Amino acid sequence: MMFRKRLENINSYKPGKPVEEVKRALGLTQVYKLASNEIPFAPAYINRAIQKELKNINRYPESGCFYLRKAVAAKLKVREDQIVFGNGSDEIITLALRVLIEEGDEVIVGYPTFLIYEIQAKIEGAEVVRAPLRNFRYCLDDIAAKITARTKIIFIANPDNPTGTYLNNKEIENFLSRIPASVLVFFDEAYFEFAPPDFPKTIRFLKERGNIIFTRTFSKAFGLAGARIGYGVTTPSIASFLNKVREPFNVNRFAQVAAVAAVNNGKFLNKVVTYIKREKQYLYKELKAHDISFIKSATNFVLIDFRKDTASLYNYLLKNGIIVRELAGWGLPNLCRVTVGLHKENKKFIDCFKRYLNK
Repeated sequence: MMFRKRLENINSYKPGKPVEEVKRALGLTQVYKLASNEIPFAPAYINRAIQKELKNINRYPESGCFYLRKAVAAKLKVREDQIVFGNGSDEIITLALRVLIEEGDEVIVGYPTFLIYEIQAKIEGAEVVRAPLRNFRYCLDDIAAKITARTKIIFIANPDNPTGTYLNNKEIENFLSRIPASVLVFFDEAYFEFAPPDFPKTIRFLKERGNIIFTRTFSKAFGLAGARIGYGVTTPSIASFLNKVREPFNVNRFAQVAAVAAVNNGKFLNKVVTYIKREKQYLYKELKAHDISFIKSATNFVLIDFRKDTASLYNYLLKNGIIVRELAGWGLPNLCRVTVGLHKENKKFIDCFKRYLNK
């Protein structure tokens, strides 16, 4: 059987280990997952909405996400035809590449950053141009300098994953002034809800320029990672092309009703953001006390610089029931990414980390 030749050199994305797998493999009864940037508590308020929807499980969902579209459009003050919904915001990445990339086109990505940009770009036949991060931040001057006549998309994760750093409003404003109208700038704002006040006003830039799409997700701050739902906001014209290649029932009906409930529940969101901010400070304090370098984060995770290969640390934590994200696949073998969890989870991580250092 003949497969597409370009797939031979593409490595699949490897997500963080699930709790169930670690329990089975190591015979553990309690495992704390601090690897995939989920929030540490489930949004109980959606239970009623999902229970109510169960009677319709035998029916396909509305392809256009009618009620969710209205809720998000009203929240963001955008037109309904500017929004595209996906099976997680990851799917919007795939759709954008599918509608824009011809064989040999160029896609610019930071490095290291969210791996899906590069993986999916290569699948579509793009040549991926890396712009190395400097001091764990995007270098926008380098990105602008790499633009050629073949550049179709620039991906910018803001705040970034796995570094947790972000680009502010002034930096993005200056950057966009140098970008040709023929290049789509794709802002992945999965951690938007955790970002500080000087975060870019992406909606304003979209209105002014048009060659922009930004994506957000319900998987992180809203606690719906298991439902897999996110969205992109762009011009009506670009959105229409994305919808041409989108699968007709890509967002299931339970994800839709859960997301509507999430949009309308600011109390839960505020609770999450406040809790994560407080627990990040706890982690910062403990890491500083042991002279461990880390990157201050605009997200719900912390990038820790262990200063030597983290494979041994990762395995030690795993055997003690703690899953963190080792980053060799990002080219960062000396660093690990730790999701901010419940206080008891964060404390156990710190306690195990201390024991490892004192071995």
